[in-house]
Amino acid sequence: MKINFLWNPFLRCLIIGGCLLIVLQSCKTSQTTDSDTKSNKTLASGRLADGSRYIEKAYSNASGTLNYRMFEMELPESPREFRGVWIATVANIDWPTSPVDPYSKQKEDFIKLLDYYQSLNFNTVIVQIRTAGDALYPSRFAPWSRYLTGKEGLKPQTNEDPLSWMILETHRRGMEFHAWLNPYRATMNLDTVSLSPEHDFFKNPEWMIKYDTKYYYNPGLPEVRAHLRNIIDEVVKNYLVDGIHFDDYFYPYKVNGLKFEDDEAYEIYNMQDQSIEDWRRENVSLLVWEISESIKSQKPWVQFGISPFGVWRNKDQDPLGSRTNASQTNFDDLYADVLSWMRYGWIDYLIPQIYWSMEYNLASYRELVNWWSQNSYNTKIYVGNGPYKIRENADLAWNNPMEIPNQLSLSKASPNISGNAFFSAKSMYLKNRDVADLLRQQHYQYPVLPPISIRNTESPEQLTTPNLILHGDGYAFQFERIIKSDYRFALIYTAPTLEDLKGRGENTKFQKTYLDDNDRFVIPILNPNNQRFIALSFIDRFGSETKPMIFEIQSDILIKAQ
Repeated sequence: MKINFLWNPFLRCLIIGGCLLIVLQSCKTSQTTDSDTKSNKTLASGRLADGSRYIEKAYSNASGTLNYRMFEMELPESPREFRGVWIATVANIDWPTSPVDPYSKQKEDFIKLLDYYQSLNFNTVIVQIRTAGDALYPSRFAPWSRYLTGKEGLKPQTNEDPLSWMILETHRRGMEFHAWLNPYRATMNLDTVSLSPEHDFFKNPEWMIKYDTKYYYNPGLPEVRAHLRNIIDEVVKNYLVDGIHFDDYFYPYKVNGLKFEDDEAYEIYNMQDQSIEDWRRENVSLLVWEISESIKSQKPWVQFGISPFGVWRNKDQDPLGSRTNASQTNFDDLYADVLSWMRYGWIDYLIPQIYWSMEYNLASYRELVNWWSQNSYNTKIYVGNGPYKIRENADLAWNNPMEIPNQLSLSKASPNISGNAFFSAKSMYLKNRDVADLLRQQHYQYPVLPPISIRNTESPEQLTTPNLILHGDGYAFQFERIIKSDYRFALIYTAPTLEDLKGRGENTKFQKTYLDDNDRFVIPILNPNNQRFIALSFIDRFGSETKPMIFEIQSDILIKAQ
């Protein structure tokens, strides 16, 4: 029997209903796909209020929990300035406050120092990890420091590596850690009884020269240079330091009537017709060159910086010198040929210690900042400032709380000066907080990035675009693949408008998140309330920044994923 299904009322209703069901199901599937997967559809080109062009891309994340879109546009480069502080461990100047404190108390004190200087928008700490033939970390080449444990050679009461811990806590606060080592000073006094049997004074007595009240490593011995290179190699290889840092102690500051007894080494190792002064300068330069080469061969992103005495030479000694009357100079007395180190590109930065007031008659801050500004030789120059003199110096200029802020005004206005460092940490922490407040109000209102080493010429590879997801009470970026170890920090700016995001003023919030081994898929956004626009970029190991990715949150949360 043949059925005429086109005219049968029952079959006609069944067929029409089935077709409607298929259409509805298809629409539902399409909607689910749109909300569960990211859309990369380009919508339009447009212009911002300032006339700059941008390209819109619309996105939505899984399960329709958040609606947002991404902008492709240029943002100004993140501002950069070196803002460093020296944390001296020798004689317990800054930290630890006492060598006999429990290790837990020492950790608390270090955290307080970091938090304080982070609150002032500093971005670098220069921590002394070798004071005089010792180490504040487990070393094959030096005994534990008495300034950490109360007795030289005594291990701290912990299984934790203090240096690894300090570096991690510094990075978690978005700051750089520069490891400060004193290469040539072997002892702080003549009390050799208190030295560890593992100290080089006992293991290699032929390396030692007694001068005034201390013992020094003989810079003229090739074995000493090799030993110091091994010490630096150990630190660079085993720790995530951002920099290796030497201070101003090369050959010792001269004492009238005393002779540095290195004649024997001079007779053996000097070049023909080479004066002892030139030979000494060459010894120091050889160490600087060898350390530089060794660092860059292992980890080329680790910076090498030196903080010499503030005067290279006086003008009456050399027409190229500064208009100063310093009793000792780098070139003539410490045998530090600083300008050659910069000319040959052996160091990444220099921090001359200009610890005098603006108009000090023998060596003024004003004169020396101007001189170093003109003699930078394409090397990053940061100025070393001396707040330890505030209200404690015969020069009455230091009684003025504006002395340090005025010094920063000058250095910031000087060409080729890229920041400042302050000696030492306690001078604006345990006292002189009024000066620290002035510093923050007038110069350090907003956080900035440290400068990039001039030796880095490569641009970092751009990362793939992440999803923006709900996270806790706010948002987070989620990546499909682990972020490579080449990237050290994530940089996030949030702002209520695009103009605020570009201007990075008081309405823009700054977040620098350290990417440790456990945090390379999801990056939370801190305090995103009322911040509609978000810029995400990454800082690689060299300090270079990727091109920012800009996101706009378009609507409130629809459904909170469980």
